[in-house]
Amino acid sequence: MTEPINQEARGPVTPARRNRLTDGPEALFVYGTLQFDAVLEALLGRVPPRTPASAQGWRAAALEERVYPGLVAAPNATTLGLLLTDLSTEEWAILDAFEDDRYDLRKVTLTSGDSGWAYIWADGDIRAEDWNADDFAARHLQQYAARCARISAELAKGAIDAVK
Repeated sequence: MTEPINQEARGPVTPARRNRLTDGPEALFVYGTLQFDAVLEALLGRVPPRTPASAQGWRAAALEERVYPGLVAAPNATTLGLLLTDLSTEEWAILDAFEDDRYDLRKVTLTSGDSGWAYIWADGDIRAEDWNADDFAARHLQQYAARCARISAELAKGAIDAVK
């Protein structure tokens, strides 16, 4: 089942969302749809530098009736992902608006010993199984990236307003 991107929920950056970025996050650990070049390109207009990374004690959980995952605590799990670096203030604001208030932005320790910021799922509807990136790529990526491209201008406008 393909869930449409809720354009209202992914609207402009509000003061509450801006507050999530006040600690000056540096690197972003991504574990779901933001691992895909097509999604990053649609949202940011580029693919930022990235390196493989993983986070022990977390899993990318499949979510009810959603094609994207949520990072949830799981003591015996390790989630594979990427560490995005060199994000501009505007790009952080775009990604923060994209991830919206259903996620908490928190610092996580990576298996390398480094840390990165990650969007932690805080909204419920967690399924028992892990999210499957290969299944997402085969079944949903093209349509999902197209939707991201359609909302990117609104997200960018909110980001510009937020950093002024």
